[in-house]
Amino acid sequence: MIPSTTSANLTSLSSSSTQNLAGNFLSRRFFFLHDIQILELFLALFVFVSIHSLRQKKRYGLPVWPFLGMLPSLVSGLQGNMYEWLTDVICSQNAPTMRRGNDKGRRQALSSTQRSSGNSPTESLLELVHSGLLPVLENSVNSLVSIDLQDILLRLTFDNVCMIAFGVDPGFLRPGLPEIPFAKAFEDATEATVFRFVTPTCIWKIMRYLDLGTERKLKQSIKGVDEFAEEVIRRRKKELSLLSDKNTQRSDILSIFMGLKNEHGQPYSDKFLRDICVNFILAGRDTSSVALSWFFWLLEQNPRVEEKILAEICRIVGEREEVKRKESPLVFKPEEIKKMDYLHAALSEALRLYPSVPVDHKEVVEDDIFPDGTVVKRGTKVIYAIYAMGRMEAIWGKDCREFKPERWLRDGRFMSESAYKFTAFNGGPRLCLGKDFAYYQMKFAAASIIYRYSVKVAKNHPVVPKLALTMYMKHGLKVNLYKRQELELQKYYSNNNP
Repeated sequence: MIPSTTSANLTSLSSSSTQNLAGNFLSRRFFFLHDIQILELFLALFVFVSIHSLRQKKRYGLPVWPFLGMLPSLVSGLQGNMYEWLTDVICSQNAPTMRRGNDKGRRQALSSTQRSSGNSPTESLLELVHSGLLPVLENSVNSLVSIDLQDILLRLTFDNVCMIAFGVDPGFLRPGLPEIPFAKAFEDATEATVFRFVTPTCIWKIMRYLDLGTERKLKQSIKGVDEFAEEVIRRRKKELSLLSDKNTQRSDILSIFMGLKNEHGQPYSDKFLRDICVNFILAGRDTSSVALSWFFWLLEQNPRVEEKILAEICRIVGEREEVKRKESPLVFKPEEIKKMDYLHAALSEALRLYPSVPVDHKEVVEDDIFPDGTVVKRGTKVIYAIYAMGRMEAIWGKDCREFKPERWLRDGRFMSESAYKFTAFNGGPRLCLGKDFAYYQMKFAAASIIYRYSVKVAKNHPVVPKLALTMYMKHGLKVNLYKRQELELQKYYSNNNP
């Protein structure tokens, strides 16, 4: 028999455990319900934020999320062709087209530099094409090997712009295609700069402070570029000090700016001279070569256009005397290049569809109101998509996606469009000072290649744009060149002279 005291204790323990179990159950149930309530609260908040953000899509074209803004959508766009994605977003909004009146372009020292330099830019281009570009291309034909035409053209324009800016040929287009430290530093610096455009300011500033990643690479690259420029400036000052005959002065931009004075009547500092020349190289280094790369890619897809260009070249060359026409090698004269209207139109059409700078931005310096009523505050960055503008029906019509040089011709003569419609060279006070020479450079190089070779893109070579400040081809432009036979050219000469 169990003692009564022991029975009582057991009863007490049983009662206590029952109460504890009940308490634990109620406590767990309470916390479970509490967790469900919190979960429901977060779920409701998420649904509210999602609906609100997605509603912003109607106004801005993309969902706008708290803290993240449009970043998730931009990351999604990066997975494919960013420029086509951006074009679809903008066109889906039926964005208004704003027109401005004609602004007078400011032409300061650089304008007079272009006039003072005489024929030097065209002469240096002729030398580079015939002593650098054509031998490299001929070597690839003889060797039966494919070449990266984009890389070759980049080397051409880099050497050309360095000769115009510094009066120095870095030799980037020499046989063997050597790697030049200055050119490599320039390329690394531009690639590292792209990172700043796609990274929050606070992040890249921290990286710059800590000297990490792309910021470290950018710092080292800029140092390499500056050292090259400063060395050229020192040598040029020494050369100019030894020149006694004023008529033998050099005509490159650096030398001319050395002879000018600032607004205080003082010679320009070495830092200013360095920056003006480096900026000139940055502006002219790859814009023309990238445009030419897309141009040759479009030509292969549109053989009718290539035939018309070749016919135009032969017609213009055919106007020469018979003896001069058969000179070897054939060298185009400046006045002949200027007559090539159809080639000019084809290059403009390539720039319309594949602008060298696909997206640009401006910063508002004073509060302003756009013509459509949009208010912009000081410090706001206004981004405009040049690539998308070239594909807008409201601007270029139903055939805006077609490669159609004829849209630039009136009675067979090239007619330029408004700088606010065709923005590849900017507009107003910021209109590209090198626009005319850029066209001459592209026409001279293109005509020299087309007259001698048929350019065919290598089979299965992928051609997609690279996300960068300049719209390079991500994988370059691998091509095979085929030399034109005299009989083929004679056919065009005969057609032009029945």
